[in-house]
Amino acid sequence: MPRLKIGTIIPTPEEDAIITQAAMSDPDVMPFTDEEWEKVKPLLRVGRPLASVTKERITIRLSPDVVGRFRATGPGWQTRMDAALKDWLKDHHPDQAA
Repeated sequence: MPRLKIGTIIPTPEEDAIITQAAMSDPDVMPFTDEEWEKVKPLLRVGRPLASVTKERITIRLSPDVVGRFRATGPGWQTRMDAALKDWLKDHHPDQAA
């Protein structure tokens, strides 16, 4: 079972029975049976959706001032750094850089 958020209130067995009985009495919102849940589980995905283009995770050492300037731009700074490098590649070739 996943860890619950702080402050999550879990119903008592008696409260759970009342909730289940109320749900079962409403034909428009019938809860899934265990068999139906088994069919659904493979479709569930937890976490961030997969990107159409995945990026490669690397370790790189950069000057503190370069990293600081990009970090100062706020969330998404790594994406902006990637875009800056792509822009640099339009006019430069890494094998010719000194």
